Amino acid sequence: MPRIHRALISVTDKSGIIDFAKALQEFGVEILSTGGTAKTVAASGVKIKEVSEFTGFPEMLDGRVKTLHPKVHGGILGIRSNPDHAEAMKKHGIEPIDMVVVNLYAFEKTISDPSCSLANAIENIDIGGPTLLRAAAKNYPFVTVITEPEDYRILIEEMKANNGVVSEATNFKLAKKVFRLTNRYDGAIAGYLESIDVQ
Repeated sequence: MPRIHRALISVTDKSGIIDFAKALQEFGVEILSTGGTAKTVAASGVKIKEVSEFTGFPEMLDGRVKTLHPKVHGGILGIRSNPDHAEAMKKHGIEPIDMVVVNLYAFEKTISDPSCSLANAIENIDIGGPTLLRAAAKNYPFVTVITEPEDYRILIEEMKANNGVVSEATNFKLAKKVFRLTNRYDGAIAGYLESIDVQ
């Protein structure tokens, strides 16, 4: 496994994220971030790079489009050991992203409010988050993916023990968590929408 050099952090649940970002910074990891996460982490003194600066493309459509970009997903999905992938990444200026730290919009919490409208529920369906998580989990031999704050400490301990490297075995465990999460998340959305009739 290669050393982690670049991480993308975009979280709804910000508990523990500042300490985690500081720990990553101590390993020399470049941190990419978006929106409220970027503001929170930067305010703590951690150096971050906005995803819009990384991609050269602004956030748009009220934040609906932030990370859906070839430089982000190419950086996550590129197979590092594949010469054709490496050549394509170099040709298009795509830099590897070795860690993805994302948790999702709180859809179930949103719809638990009796006053929640269909429009509000729809707005709280996360698109970029599941896409990032699934991409990172698919490429688990090369990318570490974190969905829960309780995993931060374990990851930092492993990185400290292995000079900034996370094992493939750990990455595989984390990847499995992603697909359990996205399965449950999509199930909650489908269940809610099935309960609604639009005239």
